[in-house]
Formats: sequence, structure tokens, C-alpha cells
Amino acid sequence: MQRITHLLRLLPILFIVVTACKEPLEATIEPTVDTIAFGSCNRQDLPQVIWPAISQNNPDVWVWLGDNIYGDSEDMNVMKQKYDMVLNEPGYKQLQASTKIIGTWDDHDYGQNDGGKGFKMREQSRQLFWDFIGEPANSPRRSQQGVYSSHTYGPAGKQVKVILLDSRYNRDSLARINKVYQTNYTGDMLGEEQWKWLENELRNSKAQVNIIGNGIQVLPEEQVYEKWANFPASRKRLLNLIADSKAKGVILISGDRHIAEISKTTLPGMSYPLYEVTSSGMTHVYSGTAIEPNKYRVGNLINKLNFGMFRFNWGDKVQVEMLVKGKDNEMYLSEKVVY
Repeated sequence: MQRITHLLRLLPILFIVVTACKEPLEATIEPTVDTIAFGSCNRQDLPQVIWPAISQNNPDVWVWLGDNIYGDSEDMNVMKQKYDMVLNEPGYKQLQASTKIIGTWDDHDYGQNDGGKGFKMREQSRQLFWDFIGEPANSPRRSQQGVYSSHTYGPAGKQVKVILLDSRYNRDSLARINKVYQTNYTGDMLGEEQWKWLENELRNSKAQVNIIGNGIQVLPEEQVYEKWANFPASRKRLLNLIADSKAKGVILISGDRHIAEISKTTLPGMSYPLYEVTSSGMTHVYSGTAIEPNKYRVGNLINKLNFGMFRFNWGDKVQVEMLVKGKDNEMYLSEKVVY
């Protein structure tokens, strides 16, 4: 009886201890991601007018999609000075203060226009890129063959995974004749190390939405500029991998083109359509009459300053709103899909 009385006296204390231990565990739950913004083609010496509109949307994550500077140099001091111009831009600094920053590169911030694995300063340039993004000095990513990375946000059941590819570091050569790129039928875009990594990221993903980003367009085939279709074996391998992986809610994002558009296709073996949102550019766009064929395009082709954005409406299923917006936050393109 005395032992029971003693235990009863201890119950309030145990309740306090359990309650105190419970609160920190609840505090560690990952918050849902509601908004992801992205963009490309940001020339550091042109007016940086689009940052206020991006910040106005309060993105949880900002994704650089390449040509984050126009470096185009083998001199890493020149490259660093240009990165520093962006890092010191007030609008970008404001975004950094409240938003997670991730990204990949394209040719101009790689250091060589339309460059591939033959660029002799690619290793040095890679370290400058990681410095710009804020990758820790001891990060394993700094020793891999390229600047690819993956990032998962949100709690279980409401997760977004962003997979960023490097389509420069190990890309095979591409000939250009009379300003038209010639198809490299056997050439590779990623290198085997990155292909194996990508397959693992997709097959093992538990996210409800899987966003795959890189610098150049994947779906469009008819335009005469840089695109995955210039390397048809790699393009086919990527699309087959997406379908075979059974990953949920895959969406492609890309930049490079100085135009914006949304493309859509269906792949054998996939239970939902595959979209690609191209957003480019942030400081300059194609100034002529922007008319070009794209059998996958839905909506209009946009040749005004722009950035891309996803909004997520979480429930039993997730509704994803794909947006392209302008420097005054005006809406240019909008598509919705439910996964």
C-alpha cells in the first residue's frame, strides 16, 4: 500500500516530464512547402528588376536553373567578381534572408558558352558555383563529378523532392553548322555516375511531387538551339527512367531559352501527364517576334521578363499550380495538375 501511495505521488511529476519531452519532438516536424519559385538567365550587369516580384510571392524555396551569371571566362577571378555582383544585389539578399536557395548551372555560369566536358576549368568553376549556392566547405557534393543535387521538403505524405541535374560537366561534344546544332545520336548528357545517382533518387523517392530541373529543355524537339533532343539517346534514357521509376508527380523545369513556355506530353507506362515548365529570363529575353513550333506547348510562348513558380494545395491528393509570372507579378501562364 505504501508503494502504491508513493507511485501516485510521482504521477504529476511523470506527466510534467512526458509533456516536456513531447514539445521538442513536435517542434522538429518538417513544415509543408507551399511555394517554390525558379528562374534562369540572370545577367549580373543588367537591371535586377524581378526580385521584388519573386519576394512578393514568399517562396519557401528558390531554384536557380542556370546562367545565374554570365561568366563566360576561364579566369576564375572574373567569374567570382560576377557571382559577387549577384550576391550583393539587394533584392537577392532580401530573398536569401527568408528563403532556401538551391540550384544548378548552365553554360554561361559553367564558364564556356554551350560548353561540355571539354571545358578545362570545369573543376575550379564547380567550386565557385558551390560557394555561390552556399554549399558547406566539407560537403561531399564538392567532390562529385558535377553540381547535381537533390533536396526533399515537407513531412511524410506531403513531400516535394527537387532533383537538380548537371547537363554540362560530363556532356559530350555537340557540333554546330550554320548556327544549327547537329544531332549527336550516341552522345551522353550526364555521365554514368550521375545516371546511377538519378535512378536511385527517383526509384527510392517517397515524395508526392518530384521536380527534375536542369539548364536546357527536355521535351521540345523542334527548336534549333540547345536541347536534350540534340542527344536523343540520353533524352530517351531520361524519359524511360522517369516512367519506369514509378516516381509520383514528376514535373520538369528548365531555363536557357530567353523565353518561357509550358510543355506537356504522355509517356508509355505513366499514369499521369509529364509537364515541363521553362522559365527564362530574369534580366533579358528574346527581343524579336517569338514564333517557333513546339508540338508539346500548352498556352502561349512568353518573351517578357519572367520567373516560374509552383503552388501546392495539400489534401488527400496534391494539386500543383504551375505558373509563369512577370516583373510586376502579372500572370503569363497557369496550368493545374492533381497527383
